[in-house]
Amino acid sequence: MNKTWLITGCSEGGIGAGIARAVLRRGYNAVVTARSVSKVESIVKDYPDTALAVALDVTDRDGIRAAVQAATEKFGRIDVLVNNAGYCYRSSVEEAHRAGVDQMFETNFFGPVALIQTVLPGMRERHSGAIVNVSSIGAVRTGAASGYYAATKAAMELMSEGLAAEVKPLGIRVMIVEPGAFRTHFYDSSLKGAALTIGDYADTAWKRAPENAVNQGLQPGDPEKAGDVLIDAVEREDAPMRLLLGSDAVKAVRSTLESRIREVDAWAELSAKTDF
Repeated sequence: MNKTWLITGCSEGGIGAGIARAVLRRGYNAVVTARSVSKVESIVKDYPDTALAVALDVTDRDGIRAAVQAATEKFGRIDVLVNNAGYCYRSSVEEAHRAGVDQMFETNFFGPVALIQTVLPGMRERHSGAIVNVSSIGAVRTGAASGYYAATKAAMELMSEGLAAEVKPLGIRVMIVEPGAFRTHFYDSSLKGAALTIGDYADTAWKRAPENAVNQGLQPGDPEKAGDVLIDAVEREDAPMRLLLGSDAVKAVRSTLESRIREVDAWAELSAKTDF
């Protein structure tokens, strides 16, 4: 049976669209979702038999159930779930509004969890499947104005680690994807933020506020290449738990982890003094 992928956040110009096109190009079935079907019509139009466009807001639990049901009715099963939908709410920690932070957590974390919970019964029944959760190098290191966004991705990663331990004996694999900077709409239409009200943050968080962001389109990552790389990784028996996307991601994560190890070693003697 041909494998079926369900991919969230497939609006044109993003990594999700690149993944969906690669999946269809390779002959797999793809359930291609976005909040509006019109945003994915160009992806599915040439694949009437293997593509299904579904409107899906991942914060809508009824919508999640309906999308999974539609996928199952057309293709019989979901073999690979790709949780890609998400956005960034930039703000200093102090200036943020709870509603804005909550909405981002619903989209970036709780929505994907709900999707996972909805597809897992079928995967458990078949003792097969893969869950791919798109995170960010922001889960490894972050900066001013991105603390809350990074928190959603860090939560996704640690949840994924726990999930992987739970479902591995059931024949289900979990992968975390950490993209670097890609030429997508992330740096313009996907950026939201709180009002700038505290001048003390003018030289830190404010510089990275959405209204001050300029997307020059010079990021090294190509969304069209991301899909093929992801499929290659998912299909491998020795698939990694974490897959970095982009040379910039490799450089940033490596340097951050090396710095952490140096700090652990530098303070190891003091840390050990809490032992009995």
